[in-house]
Amino acid sequence: MSKKKVLVGLSGGVDSSVSALLLKEQGYEVHALFMKNWDDDDGSPYCSAKEDFMDAVFISEQLNIPLEQVSFSKEYKENVFTYFLEELEAGRTPNPDILCNKEIKFKEFYKYAMRYEYDYIATGHYVQTDNISLYKGIDSSKDQSYFLHAIDKEVLAHTLFPLGKLEKDEVREIARDNKLITSEKKDSTGICFIGERPFPEFISNYLAGEEGNIINEQNDVIGRHAGLVFYTLGQRQGLGIGGVKGASDLPWYVAKKDLQTNELTCVQGNNHPLLFSQELTTRNQFLLVDSLPQKFEGTAKVRYRQKDQECEIHILDNRLNIKFASPQRSVTPGQSVVIYKDNKCLGGGEINTIN
Repeated sequence: MSKKKVLVGLSGGVDSSVSALLLKEQGYEVHALFMKNWDDDDGSPYCSAKEDFMDAVFISEQLNIPLEQVSFSKEYKENVFTYFLEELEAGRTPNPDILCNKEIKFKEFYKYAMRYEYDYIATGHYVQTDNISLYKGIDSSKDQSYFLHAIDKEVLAHTLFPLGKLEKDEVREIARDNKLITSEKKDSTGICFIGERPFPEFISNYLAGEEGNIINEQNDVIGRHAGLVFYTLGQRQGLGIGGVKGASDLPWYVAKKDLQTNELTCVQGNNHPLLFSQELTTRNQFLLVDSLPQKFEGTAKVRYRQKDQECEIHILDNRLNIKFASPQRSVTPGQSVVIYKDNKCLGGGEINTIN
């Protein structure tokens, strides 16, 4: 019987390196693909694409597996980045990494693999699957199901996640034991195309922010903002508010963005009531299961690092309504809410309205 062929997304990091190693040890015929999704930054000090590709080359040589490089930058610009900018202009705060997974890493990558008759694709994400359902990774601090809730069920059925049952420390140890050059490489952080650079610096290259007033909850003008596109709900840094007459020394936070008046409402204190909401409705719906009750108890999270929050989940026509057991801080339109039943990821949607 011939070996099953798997195409691994090799990013040049330790996670994908160990994934390729483990799949080879498990008897698969392993090939690797380095995806280049952003072409504008080859000379930028913030971009690590060249270094990452060279690390991928070294890993493929160490493991003796074929490596290809393919650019999906055209598809990325059309299906991820354009949407990202449109959402910012609409006053929302999108999560491009979720869309990148849906449209590029688990769509274009999958289509490429199927075109060349691979049996599976594989990535270094910390999640588990039985090829039918998606489950959280064993390492709760690294679980990435939040980012994968919107991928297509057909793709999930043909995807392998070798790291789902491993802790991050174990992955590092496997890399060291096998002398992989990526064993001590730092994990990448930040939005994929922005990297470590300041967000306003990057966005100002594409969107012109219109200056406006910063107001407090009494509608008093307390400062000026550089443009609503540069701010998100719950933000504390970069507000430039200081010396407000009659105000306390508590830090200021963004509580509301009003596109009609071009005003940014800020409040003082991490626990200010205007920073909290208890209910949300999404503008769309991505489900990883074939059927769900119209109403049931489960858990949800509105950001990646958040602990699961108890809630009542309502399945509407192409939307979700989530009623939390306790108020949630800085629930942000444009971000994603992801729903769970125990360890199983059921899907999610982009947050539209909050109450």
